[in-house]
Amino acid sequence: MTRKTLETVILYILILSVCVVLLIPFAWLLSTALKSEAADLFVFPPQWIPDPIVWSNFIKSWEILPFGKYLFNTFFIAISTVVINLILSAMTGFALARMNFVGRQYILYGVLATTMIPFQVLLIPLFIVTLKLGLVDSYAGVILPVAVNAFGIFLLRQAFSTIPVDLEYAARIDGCTDWQIFIRVMLPLIKPALATLAAFTFVAQWNDFIWPLIVLKNRDLYTLQLGLASLQGVFGVNWRYISAASIIALLPTIVFFLFTQRFFTKGITSGAVKG
Repeated sequence: MTRKTLETVILYILILSVCVVLLIPFAWLLSTALKSEAADLFVFPPQWIPDPIVWSNFIKSWEILPFGKYLFNTFFIAISTVVINLILSAMTGFALARMNFVGRQYILYGVLATTMIPFQVLLIPLFIVTLKLGLVDSYAGVILPVAVNAFGIFLLRQAFSTIPVDLEYAARIDGCTDWQIFIRVMLPLIKPALATLAAFTFVAQWNDFIWPLIVLKNRDLYTLQLGLASLQGVFGVNWRYISAASIIALLPTIVFFLFTQRFFTKGITSGAVKG
């Protein structure tokens, strides 16, 4: 066995080991969701394979809460946030990367500086603004305050910066305006970065708990995460139903990730190397 082959084998062993460690919580979650009422969830050593396997826990967890309504609310909020974030981040990133105007670099520095402020610090000011605008207990109150962020602007700005200037010059020679260059030339060339930003935004908004908890009071507007929390509070600590509901809530993010994961590597490294 050559040294290169040995290094490859060791690398794969390390990667598989990390994957196993990361999958253990999910495996335990699935195991708990499939156990019967008589099973002891806290027995030691733990019982990883339930006997018998109870698939009806998923049906019961769906029936206990208005899962369809919560699913619609979460989808609507997540997709709306993704669309708004992509539009605003793309327009801002294009302006900061391709347009020359006074103070452009300082604006970029200001945008990046906001990443140093924890979201928890902004909770009270954001809530006060949301309250003054009359957006409390509404979809808009959940979506608009987090619709755009510095990460998305910087990611797309870097992606726009990697596009050769010659393409822009050629488009201008053909009579394209700035808006036409942005729509017809630039956006199609940064699809990997757009897909990456969409995936991160969707997952973050789908799993968000704190901000919807603060803004939403009406249970008809609850997201899945708030629904799961209320499941524990109203029906006691029935870990089987909570685990089954958590798996159901997790499936859309897995599907969305699988749909966009082929863009991840190229999208994340956009702007890392310029040539």
